[in-house]
Amino acid sequence: MSSNMDSMTHMHDASGSFFAQWSPGLLLILVAAAYIYFQLIGPLRPRFEGSSEVRFSKKLLFVTALVVFYIGQGSPINYYGHGLIFSFHMLQQTMVYLIFPPLLLLSIPDWLVRPVLTKKAVRKWVYPLLHPLIAVLVFNMLFSFYHIPQIFNYTFDHPLLHNGYHIVLLLTAFQMWLLVFCPLPEWDRLSELQKMAYIFANGILLTPACALIIFSNSLLYPTYAEGSQLIHFVLSPLEDQRLGGTLMKVIQELVYGWALGYTFFKWFRTERKREDEDQAKLELEIDLIRSAPLQTH
Repeated sequence: MSSNMDSMTHMHDASGSFFAQWSPGLLLILVAAAYIYFQLIGPLRPRFEGSSEVRFSKKLLFVTALVVFYIGQGSPINYYGHGLIFSFHMLQQTMVYLIFPPLLLLSIPDWLVRPVLTKKAVRKWVYPLLHPLIAVLVFNMLFSFYHIPQIFNYTFDHPLLHNGYHIVLLLTAFQMWLLVFCPLPEWDRLSELQKMAYIFANGILLTPACALIIFSNSLLYPTYAEGSQLIHFVLSPLEDQRLGGTLMKVIQELVYGWALGYTFFKWFRTERKREDEDQAKLELEIDLIRSAPLQTH
């Protein structure tokens, strides 16, 4: 507990600091990432085999993904969410693990990642990790374990472990979302209907962690009891905790609902296209039969 208090004291001492609240270093990294992305899909695009013009929508998704990540990791949401306002912490979790990965995956053209993902070593070690059963369990289990009070409070007292755990959560979030928004068709191992079932399963598995937080009658994370008095003028620490769990659940439902809708309409368009092609083929065969000369005996 003393470590928690020392950490919070340090953060309060830095309160009001632009660098502490807005992370300009992270902003520079993300600007550099955007520059590299637009160079790869622009002037350097001819170097990639099978490359094609990237639609504006994909470019917009990439920029949006970086903005979401920066708000989650480099804004006051991150600053106050670390041991001060629990609802900010949970809002940050939704942005970094539930919103950022699908946006980024949807922004990447297949020809950009094909040279990497088709390498023999990558396929040998990475592709097996995308088995649906593995992908659906790993992120949700790690996320739920992280919010068990004993684990959460212990990692908070050990910054290196805390940061390492979050890196693993981000990697497994990408593992989970790759089954739904895989940029490389060769790696797309689920049908659209299977993806809808997969998304639904993810929503169920994430529910216990949210329920634990929402319906608890006691403070699960003592660190936040001594947090920012700014929000505690409005909400008690317990109410802040419940708000955090509610935010996670509501935003998760919205994101997964969007993913279900996106997948459903993709399936619908594919089926409609297939039906149109079958209908055109049938009409062509009928026309050929009708135009064939009658044979007389």
